[in-house]
This record gives sequence, structure tokens and C-alpha cells, in this order.
Amino acid sequence: MFGTHDLALFILAGWLLNITPGPDTALIVARSTQMGFKGGAMACAGVAAGIMVHILAAALGLSALIAASATAFGIIKFLGAAYLIYIGIRMILTRRGDENAPAGLKTLLPLAKVFQQGFVTNALNPKVALFFLAFLPQFIDNNAPSTALAFLFLGVVFNLNGTVWNLGVAWMAARAASMMRGGKTFQRWIDCSIGALFIAFGVKLALFQR
Repeated sequence: MFGTHDLALFILAGWLLNITPGPDTALIVARSTQMGFKGGAMACAGVAAGIMVHILAAALGLSALIAASATAFGIIKFLGAAYLIYIGIRMILTRRGDENAPAGLKTLLPLAKVFQQGFVTNALNPKVALFFLAFLPQFIDNNAPSTALAFLFLGVVFNLNGTVWNLGVAWMAARAASMMRGGKTFQRWIDCSIGALFIAFGVKLALFQR
């Protein structure tokens, strides 16, 4: 379809890759435990929008140009790393006002801000761009009538599958947080743990070499 092959294998491989934890998953879990499923779902939407940027860039050949340019790749990499570290520090430094508020039911940010965080976290991660450049061509026919259309088709399929998984993660995280009812102490532990994880992801991205 659209010059692709082994679509079932591609979907299976995509599912296996999507369950691997990363910055996107960490953000979804954080917002789900803090704001409930609605917050987690909005983070999922932001991540999906960020992935579409990489899909369109790969289809148009922009990702290949960025990957070939050490300067462009380095700028995007360090911007992405700085943003991840920034989010991590904000999570650690955030203070709660209500000691007795049940975990998972706090509204810390406007939903538009949560969407923005999901979008920027993904869009500024050059490792995602490299992933699409390395993974998708394996499922595109050499004689495909349009390589760009094949990239776009596979990318959308991957994104839809990933979004379904991410929504499941958001629901499970929100559900677990609402059941724990740990108040401020529990939520502080979650915030600090995920904040430290974001800082680690940021440092790892800054040190990443192609």
C-alpha cells in the first residue's frame, strides 16, 4: 500500500518500540498523576503533534538535511536537552498548596501548556528524526511511486499506534494515582522522581552522538 511492504510487521515493530520508556512517556505519566487522565491525554496529543513534525520532515527530506548538518543537529539537540532539563527542574521545585489534596487530582497547568510541553519535548528531540530516517525506509519499496507518500503513510500509522499506547499509559497512571490517595507527600515523590528522570534524559540527549 502506497509503495510499502510488510505492514503487519511494521505495526508489530512499532508497538514494541512504543512501549520503550522515554521522555514522552515520562511527561505523560507526570501529567496524568498530577492532573488526571485529561492532563495525560493532552500530553499525548502534544506528543502526537510533535511526531507529525518529524514525519513531515522525513517525507520532505528535511530530516536528512538536518542529520547531515552537524551544526543544525547540534543546535536542535542542545535545545531539546535544555528543555528536558528545564521541565525536570520545574517539576522538582514545584510546591503544592494543599497538604490533603488527593494525588492525581491537581490542576497545575493550563491544558494548552501541557500540549505545548508534549509537542516541544518530542519535536526538539533529534533522536526521533534519526529513528524515522533509519526505521521507515526498511518498509518502503525501492520502486515506490512516491517515497514521500510512503514515509507519510508509515509515519501516520506509527503515530496512531503510538497514541493508542500513550493514552493507555495515561489512563493507567491517572488510575493508579487516584487509587493511591497519598496526598502531597506521594505527589512530591512522583514529581521529584520524574523530574530527576527528565534531567537524566536531558543530559543523555546532550551527550548523544550520531
